[in-house]
Amino acid sequence: MLYDVVIIGGGPAGLTAGLYTARARLKCLLIEKGLSGGQVATTEWIENYPGFDEGISGPELAQRMERHARRFDLEIINGTVVDVRLDGKIKEIVLDGDKLYKSKTVIISTGASPKSLDIRGEREFRGKGVSYCATCDGAFFSGERVAVVGGGDSALEEGLFLTRFAEVVYVIHRRDQFRAAKITQERARSNPKVEFILETVVEEIEGEETVRALRLRNVRTGERSRLDVKGVFIYIGYRPNTDLFRGSLALDEDGYIITDDWMATSVPGVFAAGDVRSKALKQIATAVGDGAISAVSAERYIEENF
Repeated sequence: MLYDVVIIGGGPAGLTAGLYTARARLKCLLIEKGLSGGQVATTEWIENYPGFDEGISGPELAQRMERHARRFDLEIINGTVVDVRLDGKIKEIVLDGDKLYKSKTVIISTGASPKSLDIRGEREFRGKGVSYCATCDGAFFSGERVAVVGGGDSALEEGLFLTRFAEVVYVIHRRDQFRAAKITQERARSNPKVEFILETVVEEIEGEETVRALRLRNVRTGERSRLDVKGVFIYIGYRPNTDLFRGSLALDEDGYIITDDWMATSVPGVFAAGDVRSKALKQIATAVGDGAISAVSAERYIEENF
């Protein structure tokens, strides 16, 4: 079967692209390796997406986006893409199990994954006290002392979420100022369960069966200390999920896919949308915009080339 569009990735960008292509009556397939919604599905609460003046939970927003796209008969399957062949006029996408899909165009919306600290103990205790998702794992730390590493919106927002369960939430940041929105900073500073450890980095995660403590170093004084915690949540940025496309598409120095304003990549018929592409702001609202543009671009490409 030859598709008009295959979308790789089911976050807000991919689901929006699917909605637009399905409404245009294109033969479209969306491939998602996990839950639809991407990072949105693991975000506890969203206050800055237009139209939801009282806020909305991430999982609910993800479900609504998927339901909206399915309403127009978007075909969605679960699977992991293991290979892509993008150079020809007909693109080929290979899933695990050697299942092959062919398409006139491809929209890449594979998003980005949390960066790791790359320190001793992080890999060993992943899932045993080390987490990158407070919404997923916060309830396991009821009444415990936990740490959040990072200084952006995700770090402070997820830290505030953790105060629902934890006795104390330590926010550890290598600088003396935060990048998070001012209103989020104000909420964190006014929460009695949140304590700040600034100008400090985590050098090691200690434990036995699970996390027991962090080894810290003050970047200004060089002083080292030990902090007893049962969990550590890491929010120090993201890396794009583009390993599959290295050598096939033009990437920037950080590995993000380079596109023009119409979401077109360096390969004709291949488009990218959302956090996977190189752009100034990575938010749900911008991902949705990218998805809409990529869908319209794919439709125009098909009209002009097939």
